[in-house]
Amino acid sequence: MVIDGGSEGQGTVSVVLCSGGLDSAVLVAHESEKFLVQPIYVTGGLAWESVERQYLDRLLSSPKFTSGVRPILEIQCLTTDVYSPTHWAIQGTPPAYDTPDEDVYLPGRNILLLSKAAVYCALNNISRIAVGPLAGNPFADATPEFFSALADVLSMGLEKPIEIATPFLTLSKVDVINLGETLNVPWSATISCMNPEQGIHCGRCSKCRERLQAFESVGIPDPADYAYRPTDVSIGEIKSS
Repeated sequence: MVIDGGSEGQGTVSVVLCSGGLDSAVLVAHESEKFLVQPIYVTGGLAWESVERQYLDRLLSSPKFTSGVRPILEIQCLTTDVYSPTHWAIQGTPPAYDTPDEDVYLPGRNILLLSKAAVYCALNNISRIAVGPLAGNPFADATPEFFSALADVLSMGLEKPIEIATPFLTLSKVDVINLGETLNVPWSATISCMNPEQGIHCGRCSKCRERLQAFESVGIPDPADYAYRPTDVSIGEIKSS
């Protein structure tokens, strides 16, 4: 079963799968308006995780998240034993700035994340898991049908009710930024990069492009630090720095 926000009271726990990224930061803030949030970070052995984890610690220690959000729980679900050592996400060589979204596909990503989180939920009598895929996500493991089927299978296999909430599934990244503005999300404490350079956005990968273009569309500057900023975000012009 999949729910899209729910009506439970503040005492109900919502497990939120989160990274240090923009979407999950807004998701934590959004969920904390109605639920007691248990943020979970799942490590998989991907190249950007150490920097991402630093940002997540910074984000959750900000005043916005001092109430209604439990301390971060880190769990492991390694992919290095199934992904090739030459896989771009292991090596840290992500798709370039102007590549399509399909190029960042990580096989089994949501299956692994949600399955591990669901086991935690079953052992701790928590029924709700919130994830933050957006409208237009091109992957088969980010559809309403997938989330519904997986929730049913997990509920059956664990003999516990597991609900997968996808409150942003009809929203664009522009919508999420607008929502984050109303929730006072500290954007400078988030990172959306697949190849951070010295702890900040590289400005050259497709995730950086997606973020920069969304902020441009909203009409507010992205306060995050970048090792490189494209000269023209709208058309994705990249010149050597």
